Amino acid sequence: MAEIALSGTQSVRKTVIETPYGVVAAQNGLAARAGAEVLAAGGDAVDAAVATSFAIGVVEPWMSGPTAGGAMMLWRAEEGRAYALNHGMKSPAALDPADYPLSGAGKAGDLFPWEQVVDDRNVFGATAVAIPGTVDGLGQVHAKFGKMPWADLLAPAIRHAREGLLVDWYAALIIASSTRALAVDPDAAALFLEDGQWPTISGWTALAEKRLDQSRMAATLEQIARNGARELYDGEVGAAMVADMRAKGSVMSRDDLVAYRAELMEALSFDYRDARLHAVPGLTAGPTFKTTFEALAQSRFGDAPDADTYLAYADALKAAYEKRLSTMGDENESPETPACTTHFSVVDRKGNMVAQTQTLLSIFGSRVVSPSTGLLMNNGLMWFDPVQGRPNSLGPSKRCLMNVCPVIGEKGQTRIAFGASGGRKIVSAVSQMSSFALDFDMGVEDVFHQPRIDSSGGAFIVADDKLPSAVIDALATRHEVHRTRRTVFPYAFACPAGVMRRGELNSGCTEIMSPWGDAISEADIQDTQKP
Repeated sequence: MAEIALSGTQSVRKTVIETPYGVVAAQNGLAARAGAEVLAAGGDAVDAAVATSFAIGVVEPWMSGPTAGGAMMLWRAEEGRAYALNHGMKSPAALDPADYPLSGAGKAGDLFPWEQVVDDRNVFGATAVAIPGTVDGLGQVHAKFGKMPWADLLAPAIRHAREGLLVDWYAALIIASSTRALAVDPDAAALFLEDGQWPTISGWTALAEKRLDQSRMAATLEQIARNGARELYDGEVGAAMVADMRAKGSVMSRDDLVAYRAELMEALSFDYRDARLHAVPGLTAGPTFKTTFEALAQSRFGDAPDADTYLAYADALKAAYEKRLSTMGDENESPETPACTTHFSVVDRKGNMVAQTQTLLSIFGSRVVSPSTGLLMNNGLMWFDPVQGRPNSLGPSKRCLMNVCPVIGEKGQTRIAFGASGGRKIVSAVSQMSSFALDFDMGVEDVFHQPRIDSSGGAFIVADDKLPSAVIDALATRHEVHRTRRTVFPYAFACPAGVMRRGELNSGCTEIMSPWGDAISEADIQDTQKP
């Protein structure tokens, strides 16, 4: 690989504090604060998750939002039980695979190396939009476990949408990376661009604020706050969204929205050494996570991760991903794939936990905005293989196969709620971080700063260049290894967020290179409210 001119002396860390109060760790600190405010008001971890989910869809709109899909793991302390929620997207009932003919031009771009479809109809535009699931999933878990009024939980997101997203250097960078695709849809261009170009910031030292106009989204969130989660499916918001998408070429219908239900189910739970792990079963990365740990259980680890440990990680992940490809049909993505999902985790004072991953799929989803609702639409149909006759082939009324992997882990008095964004990189990150915590008794700060590898079905292993040479040499005995740096943009590894509970103390952390990610305690909220 080409040598990159990056500082060899720079050190980046995030501070972690243990507290008896609840903690929210999210890829955007504003969203984490929204959840922490709910905890400070006496809300349950599920209440905080609802507030965080809606808020992060506003302040990080290119990753998720009301049209997203994903999965959630929950831990209910009083029951001593894990629950799994699949709120993944679904293809429209009227979808006809014949409308997605192969172009014969080779592999498609963006996330998956599928055979290219004519005009990239499964990647860009309204023809790539799937039926969203996140809002219904949030409504279901709130109805079962929530304590605070639904409308109160959407208030932070509405407030942020009314203010509009502040375009700082990081937001400008993200928007600039997708300017050409956003310019194709007039409504996406109106929301995110300036005269067809990325929104510039005034200068290195400028203090002037530039914000996106998210007022239309704010009005939509107000309707969902008043009428409940099903407003997106059975109400006026759903009707308007469908009308907008059909006008742009989608075949989704009101019946598709009305029929949609997320699935609250038994977790995929299994023992690992002296620990127990819980993941989401079915069309997620949960089964691949389980396969990885079945292989790791055959290895012997010492007191700290060493060369043999990382070799065991590489071998187990490689085998687990090969099984995924052969049985579930999920192709590995390009190594250059950007992080394009979001994850957050919550723990409250009682020990209830949530690990939630939600996504539009690609960054900026389909790059299409519904003008009536102000919502950026997903491109969930890209999850399907356009070649027919395969396990994950494109078809009508099918649930999408996702790479998401939120997990709950428990060992003695320690519990973790981990997850990550980053597509194919997610399983590698969540598996290693869970092992760091459960095999080596690391606290959450050490877990998040420990160097990782990525081994997820590609031709080579990607290794953090902070790993000792002994580890790199051991990996090279059985795998092709590429060394790289953890950077702010793009992400060579997944972007995790997680919380931990040890006894009565909680802590949380996010990817150390994420400029927006943060863990916020409800104690932080209480401190700012003191006179």
